[in-house]
Amino acid sequence: MKNLRIPVSQTVSLNVRYRPADGPGAPGRPFLLLHGMLSNARMWDEVAARLAAAGHPAYAVDHRGHGESDTPPDGYDNATVVTDLVAAVTALDLSGALVAGHSWGAHLALRLAAEHPDLAAGLALIDGGWYEFDGPVMRAFWERTADVVRRAQQGTTSAADMRAYLRATHPDWSPTSIEARLADYRVGPDGLLIPRLTSTQVMSIVAGLQREAPADWYPKITVPVRLLPLIPAIPQLSDQVRAWVAAAEAALEQVSVRWYPGSDHDLHAGAPDEIAADLLLLARSCEAMPGGKAGVRPA
Repeated sequence: MKNLRIPVSQTVSLNVRYRPADGPGAPGRPFLLLHGMLSNARMWDEVAARLAAAGHPAYAVDHRGHGESDTPPDGYDNATVVTDLVAAVTALDLSGALVAGHSWGAHLALRLAAEHPDLAAGLALIDGGWYEFDGPVMRAFWERTADVVRRAQQGTTSAADMRAYLRATHPDWSPTSIEARLADYRVGPDGLLIPRLTSTQVMSIVAGLQREAPADWYPKITVPVRLLPLIPAIPQLSDQVRAWVAAAEAALEQVSVRWYPGSDHDLHAGAPDEIAADLLLLARSCEAMPGGKAGVRPA
């Protein structure tokens, strides 16, 4: 695995975790992996390793303000972040990649494919890409999230305590995933963890999500799409998610759905074998499609 530094504007560079395809022969179609809000590219490491072992190069992007990428004061709306991605894809010569997005990353993947159809040969949307954010329940949830981030900016938890907490709350996570989650923070001068994003930046992302509905992009998507939704434990929310996914399934031209019951939001961390298998199914469904490039191997 190699970290690549990709300038996407005069002031912002993104970190991209690149894993080349393993084994002899030409690599398969590359994957572009997009993380969610308050997350980072390392959360894809275990999935990326499985994709590479199957012959597909994998490029996991740290969005602006996340992971090892630059943190400008603004530019966290979907339009600007997708512009970042277009610049990164162009610099890496990844036109025709398979794009997988988790949570917020799924919304970004959807917009990327709708506005730039030449850049994506297929989409995998993992617990995202169908949520409607402009309702009172979702607004209240993200306001609480921003408040948690605001208080955490003071530094309240050590890395050791966070590891213990993650082991207790995510017993299915490997040490790789636990360490990846810690990359959502920087270490303050007192040794305590501080979120990389501020509460203002969090709400800027949420405001961008509230301004656009996923359904607006569905008619513009012409490539195969694999929906990988989580079944929430709360019945009322489960019914809403099923309705959103059903609407996406009805609107998209080429779509398949695989439900994940009894899992938590970070499916790629808790079930990397299953998620990688689903992404490889998407790759096989796109193999016969014309266009796209096999990917490059940076030196």
